[in-house]
Amino acid sequence: MSIHLLTVLTLLLTLFVRIEHTHGQDPVFTSQPELVLESGAGEGPVWHPELGLLTSGDGNINRMARDGKTSVFREGAGSNGLLFDRAGRLVVCENRKRRITRTNSDGTVTVLSHSYAGSRYNQPNDLAIDSQNRIYFTDPQYGNRSEMEMRDPTGKQIEGVYRIDLDGTVSRIITHEVDRPNGLIITPDDRFLFVADNNNGPGGSRKLWRFDLKSDGSVDHDTQKLIHDWGTTRGPDGMKLDQQGRLYVAAGLNRPNLPQETAIRPTAGIYVFGPSGKLITFCSIPRDETTNCAFGEDDGKTLFVTAGGSLWKIKTQIAGMQIKGI
Repeated sequence: MSIHLLTVLTLLLTLFVRIEHTHGQDPVFTSQPELVLESGAGEGPVWHPELGLLTSGDGNINRMARDGKTSVFREGAGSNGLLFDRAGRLVVCENRKRRITRTNSDGTVTVLSHSYAGSRYNQPNDLAIDSQNRIYFTDPQYGNRSEMEMRDPTGKQIEGVYRIDLDGTVSRIITHEVDRPNGLIITPDDRFLFVADNNNGPGGSRKLWRFDLKSDGSVDHDTQKLIHDWGTTRGPDGMKLDQQGRLYVAAGLNRPNLPQETAIRPTAGIYVFGPSGKLITFCSIPRDETTNCAFGEDDGKTLFVTAGGSLWKIKTQIAGMQIKGI
């Protein structure tokens, strides 16, 4: 089969997948992806109505103001996931310093947690907050694993999920149920916790899981449900919810990253799942790797997407779910 014919078939298959998932429904996306910035947006997009969009990139927390001007919001933060709490304070996964911090309104930084049971975290990655203002975060380990301190009583390394209560108490709510937790999000009613399982090593898990969340903020492990499996391509990363309860997940690759990650066809982009967990549609982003997303702008109907350090935006039919109070 010629390379040209293979390319045509790949494009037709991608188009078929999009049509199959959106037939008979209002469109999820109302525009094509538009490139906004070429650099400075590796991860952690989060929208603030006054500040504009913040992203993690080049070791800093970067800002794109509402007028499109860019600047460094916090230099040398070494951050990944970003989230504003209901008081408008920026909560940060500082993966380089292996801690969770909060940037206060006066610019001072408070360390919320840097260890659990006497052991330092691995690489705090992403954040979520529930209706009671409890903070949840994932703690995977990518790359060199020689400095990992998190281990269970048998000595097995732990890449877990943790919860920080309002009094500062930290609890580990997932230990080994997920291979390598990355993105996560909680539904507004605190009913479900979604966790992206993204082990990019050979044979690693690339799955999206859902757990029932108990009223005390712990997880009912018996309710663990597989939502989607990306197989041998790149797995799920960051995710967001819209106001109809649909889940937007960044995942996939456009080109193989052998030997550990394949890409039979372009799969990098945003996957949208309905409240029942069914895949509704897919929007391709032509840049590897698609890492995260966040709703923003005044009507909440712009989905900002980070991919390979670049920033994209797509218009959506439904506004995103925002933490109220900001």
